[in-house]
Amino acid sequence: MFRRMDWLLLGIAIGLTLFGLAMIASVSVFKSYQLTQHLTDQGLLAAPSNAFYLKRSAFHVLFSFVGMMITAVIPYHFWKKYARWLFLGTIFLLVLVFMPGIKNNYGTANSWLILGPISFQPSEFLKITLVFYLAVWLQKREQLIGTFKEGFLPFVILLLLSTFLVAVEPDLGGFLVLSTISITMFFIAGGNIFHLIAGGALAGIAGLPVILSKQYVRDRFTAWMSPSDPRISETIGFQINQALIAIGSGGAFGVGYGKSIQKFGYLPEVEADMVFAAMSEELGFFRLLIILGMYAILIVRGYKIAREAPDRFGFLVATGLTTWIASQSIINIGINLSLLPLTGMTLPFISYGGTSLAATLAAVGILLNISMYSTEGKLAERRPKRTLKMA
Repeated sequence: MFRRMDWLLLGIAIGLTLFGLAMIASVSVFKSYQLTQHLTDQGLLAAPSNAFYLKRSAFHVLFSFVGMMITAVIPYHFWKKYARWLFLGTIFLLVLVFMPGIKNNYGTANSWLILGPISFQPSEFLKITLVFYLAVWLQKREQLIGTFKEGFLPFVILLLLSTFLVAVEPDLGGFLVLSTISITMFFIAGGNIFHLIAGGALAGIAGLPVILSKQYVRDRFTAWMSPSDPRISETIGFQINQALIAIGSGGAFGVGYGKSIQKFGYLPEVEADMVFAAMSEELGFFRLLIILGMYAILIVRGYKIAREAPDRFGFLVATGLTTWIASQSIINIGINLSLLPLTGMTLPFISYGGTSLAATLAAVGILLNISMYSTEGKLAERRPKRTLKMA
C-alpha cells in the first residue's frame, strides 16, 4: 500500500516545510532578540536570544510531522464516519473564541483559544472538518445539487452557518479561504454555475457594507487602492509599502540568505504573513521561481489524487484540501504583491504559525492516504462504460 503513496507530494511538502524553517531562522532574528530582551528585562529569561522563533518553529515542525504521519496511516473513510461530529466540535471551539478568559486577541482578530499552556486557532482546523462534512453532505445530495431549492439554498445556509463565526472574529482571510473551498466543492459536485454567480453577486452587495463597517478594514482597502499616495504609504499603507520595497530590493537573484534589511524592524509580521516579501528580498526572482514551482507541482499532484480517487468521498475530500492549500497560497502571495487588500493569512508550510502548519500537514497526510488507494485501474472502473450498438 505504501508504495502507491504519492512520494513526490510528500517530498515537496517536507521540502517546503524545512525551507520555511530555514527562512524563519533568517528573518526572525531581530524580532526574536527584541522579544527575549523584553522577557530578560522582566526577569523571565537569563539572556536574550536570536533563536526564539526558530526554536518554537522547530517544535511546530516536529509536532506537525507526527500529525501528518498519523493522518497518512488512518484510512480516509474514518473521517467520513465522524465528519459531522468533527465539524460540530470545531464550531463549538469557534464559539469559545468569544468567551472571556480563554480567548486570546492577536492583532485585530479574536481568533485564538488558550487552553492551559496551549494556544491555537480553531478556524485552521475548520478548513479540514468543513471539507469532511461538505464531502458527506454533497455526496448524499448528489442528484439534487444542480437544483435551486434542494441544492443551492441549503448549501448557502450551510456555508453561512459554518463561516459566520470566522467572519465576525473578524478573520477576512479565513473567510475567503473557507468560501473558496466550499464553492469549489459545490461546483465540482454538480452545482449550477449560474446559481453561484448570482449568489456571489448578492453576497458581495450584502456583505461589503458589513466588511467595511470596521475602520481598520476600510484602511486596508484604502491602502490597497492608493498604494503610491505618500500620505497613505507612511501610515495605514506602511506594511504593504515595506513589503513592496523588500520584493523590489531582491531583484533577480536577491541580496543573499540572511541579509534582509526589512527584517530589522521595518516590515511588520515578517516571519508570518509577510514572509513571502522577505523571501523575495533574500532569494530574488529566479530562486523564488523554484519555490513557486514546488507549490505548483504540489497542487497538481493534489488534484491528480482527487481525479484518481477510488470513490466520490475521496474525490471531494482531495479536491477540497488541495483547493485550500492552493487558494491560501495564492491569496497570501497576492497580498504581499499588493494585488489583494491586506489581511492576516499565513503562507502554507513556510510562515511561522503552529496551528496553520499542523493543519496543513494533517491535510497533506490525508491526501497521501487517499493516494494509497488511488490507481488508474480504479479510475477506469469509475468511468461510465459505453456499449457498442450493432447495426
